[in-house]
Amino acid sequence: MSKLNREELERLERRELHLTIVSVVFVLILAAGLASFMYPLVFLRGGDNPRTMRVAFFGFCALTVLFVSYLLQHQRTVKKLKQELLAEFEHSLALQHQASVDLLGSMPGLDHFWDRLTMEFRRASATQKTLSLVLVKLVSSGLRTDASETASDAAKAMARKLRPTDSIHRLSEELFGVVMPETDGLNSKRIAVRLQEELQAVKAKHGGAFEVSAVNYPNDVSSAHEMEDLVKSQLPEPEEWAAPVPAK
Repeated sequence: MSKLNREELERLERRELHLTIVSVVFVLILAAGLASFMYPLVFLRGGDNPRTMRVAFFGFCALTVLFVSYLLQHQRTVKKLKQELLAEFEHSLALQHQASVDLLGSMPGLDHFWDRLTMEFRRASATQKTLSLVLVKLVSSGLRTDASETASDAAKAMARKLRPTDSIHRLSEELFGVVMPETDGLNSKRIAVRLQEELQAVKAKHGGAFEVSAVNYPNDVSSAHEMEDLVKSQLPEPEEWAAPVPAK
């Protein structure tokens, strides 16, 4: 959901207020002009039925005041409704943002990723099976919304395309890792393409871009160290790694 453009809303509100003021002034000028023409006929000449003429005159003045009051009250009512709708909209945005933060916070992180990668690599090397890893990186340049909301929608979009045996991890604020046991190189690239297609909707909604890459054991790497180094190269900053070193 797009954020509110405060400057645009304030400009529209000022424009509506100006239109209301112009309408009130225009009505008052027309009413004053008509009343000035009616006054001599009602109070100076009188005519055959002066009482009826005076009732009509004062009734016209009363209707003018009521109409002006209606315009002003309408302006206040519309402004109050706008404020209530904006407050509700901002509250909805805050709830969505909190939901995104909670979702990302509940995802397995980097430490759990190293443990899972270690276990799956040992299993793959021991049973002579394949292991694939897909890395999805969010390019935040050009984002129209908060990065956490974009990352949350991206995680939900990717989860729809993964198997129950696959696991998705949040390695950094803008990097996800998907561990896919018993997946060969060709299928891992096909899955990467499907993930890229699924992320197009997220890109259209939030902006930015996604870089998706896939690596497979044993086709692309021959050891766990190579796979680890590939992951570390995608992380935003070099850190002191406390991850266990998988067995070759």
